[in-house]
Amino acid sequence: MNENESNEKNGNSKSAKLILIFIIVFVVVFCGIYFGIQIYYNHLAEPAHDEITSSVTTAPQKTDKTAENPIDFKSLQEKNNEIYAWIKIDDTNVNYPIVQNSVDDSFYLKHMAEDKSWSASGAIYTELINHKDFNDSFTVVYGHNGYGDTMFTTLHKFEDTEFFDSHPYFYIYTPDRKLTYQVVSAFKYDDRHIMNSFNFADLEVVKNFHDFIQNPSSSLKNVRMDLDEQITDSSKIVILSTCITNQKSSRYLVCGVLTKDEKTS
Repeated sequence: MNENESNEKNGNSKSAKLILIFIIVFVVVFCGIYFGIQIYYNHLAEPAHDEITSSVTTAPQKTDKTAENPIDFKSLQEKNNEIYAWIKIDDTNVNYPIVQNSVDDSFYLKHMAEDKSWSASGAIYTELINHKDFNDSFTVVYGHNGYGDTMFTTLHKFEDTEFFDSHPYFYIYTPDRKLTYQVVSAFKYDDRHIMNSFNFADLEVVKNFHDFIQNPSSSLKNVRMDLDEQITDSSKIVILSTCITNQKSSRYLVCGVLTKDEKTS
């Protein structure tokens, strides 16, 4: 083999190597770009999923798991079958049965829940206009103020902003349910009969009253801005109502929205 033939053979060999290297680099770059694009689009898809999930409004929690029920309703109802629920508010003296007389709305103004005997301090009660399952749009629960620290007197603790902020919930038990309410607001109101003064069968009236309890027109008020869930047309509100000492034409209201509905054992 002469010198020219040797040089030509070496040149062809180098060219083949360059072509092979070019093909390998091209394949590597192409694969890198392809898989990079797939990863990029998968990454874009994740925030969209999170956004959809976070935009769903949470309804009051209902669960098949049972909660503890500390109330012996069987014994209570053997003494008074008009006891149908129990209310408890932490760090107050509100820890009482709730009653509803089958005939006279004013009966429990001056009678005890435990045995219907006469008592100036009365009982914690609802009126016949409200059902006893707490599924009405608004349920008003009444209790006296000013008989020592009994009945609803200690609701006035919610006038203190620090107490209001640190006590966001109250609880109502029925024989088979535990209902948790978040305190939306506590404020001074007039003495009108709420359930007779508003037509809560009208959805627009319901919406307006929802707006009102979230922004009451009162100089004496506390309002919770950060609720666990937004109040909607289907929300269930319980209004706790009591008097204000030496103000016959005023009432003090503590309003709560149902946030959890649990079965009890």
